[in-house]
Amino acid sequence: MKYTQRKKALVLLADGTIFYGKSIGIEGTSFGEVCFNTGTTGYQEIFTDPSYFGQLMVTTNAHIGNYGAEEDEVESESIKIAGLICRNFSFEYSRPAADESLEEFFRRHNKMVISDVDTRGLVSYIREKGAMNAVISTDVENVEELKKQLAEVPSMSGLELASEVSTKEPYYYGNENAKYKIAALDIGIKKNILRNLASRDAFIKVFPYNSTFEELEAFQPDGYFLSNGPGDPEPLAEAQQLAKEVLKRDLPLFGICLGHQVIALANGISTYKMHNGHRGINHPVKNLITGKGEITSQNHGFAINREETESHPDVEITHVHLNDSTVAGIRIKNKNCFSVQYHPEASPGPHDSMYLFDQFIENIRRN
Repeated sequence: MKYTQRKKALVLLADGTIFYGKSIGIEGTSFGEVCFNTGTTGYQEIFTDPSYFGQLMVTTNAHIGNYGAEEDEVESESIKIAGLICRNFSFEYSRPAADESLEEFFRRHNKMVISDVDTRGLVSYIREKGAMNAVISTDVENVEELKKQLAEVPSMSGLELASEVSTKEPYYYGNENAKYKIAALDIGIKKNILRNLASRDAFIKVFPYNSTFEELEAFQPDGYFLSNGPGDPEPLAEAQQLAKEVLKRDLPLFGICLGHQVIALANGISTYKMHNGHRGINHPVKNLITGKGEITSQNHGFAINREETESHPDVEITHVHLNDSTVAGIRIKNKNCFSVQYHPEASPGPHDSMYLFDQFIENIRRN
């Protein structure tokens, strides 16, 4: 597509600030919370990550689309972001293994993309002002109407979104003759989590977000898993109750991201919405048990309260984020349970935290 054919588009923030750009050719309007990701690779995994549901993604990497899209590099069956905001969008791609261009990928899923935006300026602005709702649109002549519509979009704080991305029916993943059986609660699960569990000789049954402990228990699993996902963890009452039931019986339990927050809430530790959140593949974390550092992949806009965690008699902080000292991992004392705020299944990387899957399997083996 020629540059001259592309329509003018805008990014309108909730406080009235406007950034202009160009549509890649998909016209329309899309609302969501604006956030940014600092990863230099893995854009396709980002766009299909259910944790990003309801968010407008700003990519800080200057070039997006240069290696196209490949069918196996998705974390779910569809694009989950509400729309993409980038600096330079590559209509052509150079990777022989790609199945299609990124433009074709977005057109197939009918999702909006705005390029030629001053993303450095936009990211600097929301770093200072914090994550907020926004709209991207090719309807640049009707700013006042867009403002009215944007004012009606609910805040991410208090918003339950797991039901929007969770499976409707239980399904199986892996080899049914595997050594271990794991019951996974899908509150926004990524495919690479399932791949990592299956590669460790596990057969997984994935359950909808509001499933009860009794429903998971009927699978007779060796371990329980709470997945990542979008939105505020506080409204997820069923998931919190499930975690309490697993903990009460001291069964092996592992939580990632939203699952980590659910486990904290099940133990009476509150969560809060962060100013910007952590999104990227270069976040430094320290393992307080081993003293080692890890470069991690992160994607979350909420965190658990550190003060409450430190004062909780039954909870130990195992990992901390080295940029802002937020809690990055916990374990429940005298229980077979641990969780992390980041993504050890990171695809395309980094892989420093893969050992956490091994730790989970070892906890199951010893149970």
